[in-house]
Amino acid sequence: MQLTDLNWKTVDGLSRDTPIVFPVAALEQHGHHMPVFTDSMLLAEVIRRADERIGDRVLFAPLQWLGNSDHHIDFPGTVSSPPRLYLDLIRALAENFLRHGFKRIVFINGHGGNDVPGRQAVFELRQHHRERKDLLLLFATYWDFGTPKTCRDDLVQKEMGHACEWETSMILRIAPHLVQPHTAVPAVPTGYGFGKAYRGWITKDRTIPGHIGSPASATPEKGEALLETFSTGICGFLEQVIHWDGVSWDAT
Repeated sequence: MQLTDLNWKTVDGLSRDTPIVFPVAALEQHGHHMPVFTDSMLLAEVIRRADERIGDRVLFAPLQWLGNSDHHIDFPGTVSSPPRLYLDLIRALAENFLRHGFKRIVFINGHGGNDVPGRQAVFELRQHHRERKDLLLLFATYWDFGTPKTCRDDLVQKEMGHACEWETSMILRIAPHLVQPHTAVPAVPTGYGFGKAYRGWITKDRTIPGHIGSPASATPEKGEALLETFSTGICGFLEQVIHWDGVSWDAT
C-alpha cells in the first residue's frame, strides 16, 4: 500500500498498528560504469517486489533519495546530506507518523552511509519517547536480509561492496541500458583493513575509480537472484513487524 496513492482520510482510517515503512537511499557516484541513482533504483525495486507480496498490511512512504554521502562528495554528481542533518531528517519523518498515533515505524535502507546516522536516529527517537511502551522503531538495510551466498554458487563476492558484482548485477537486471562496459573493470578489495575495528574513511582512501568490489563478474542472472533473495528477506522481516504482539522485546 503506497502512501502517495491515498488521501488523508484513508490514512487516518488505518489501524495504528499498521507498519509505516520509509525506504531511504542515496544519490551518489557509483564508479565509471554505474548511474549515480543506483542505490535508490535498487531499493525501489526491492520495495516494489515486497509491496506486491505484502499488500495493504503495510504502508510504504515514498523513497527518500537524499542520503548521507559525505564520503563520496569528492566525486561530481554526488548529492549529500551531512550526518547530523540526515539524522534529524530521519527523526522528523518518523515523528510525522508518531504524532498521529502510529506505533510501528520501519526504515528500510539502501545505502551503507545511512547506517550509522539511521541507527542513531531510531536510538534518539526511543529516548525521546521513553515513556511509551508500545513503540517499535527499526532501521534495517535490505542486503542484510536473505542469504546471497546460497542463491547463486557463482557469486564472487561474499558481501556488498559499491558498484560491485552485486549492485552491477542488479542494475543489469532492471536497467541494463544504464550500465557502461564493466567486464574489464579491475576488482577493488572490500573490507576496512583493521579487522573488527571500524575505520573512519572517505571513498578516495579505498578506491580511485569509485567502485569497491568485482563488477567484472556481474550478470543479469545474478542480479535477478539477488533481487529475489533480498525482497523475500524483506518480506519475512515485515511479517515479523506485522505480527509483533506490541509488548515483547523479540519478534513474535
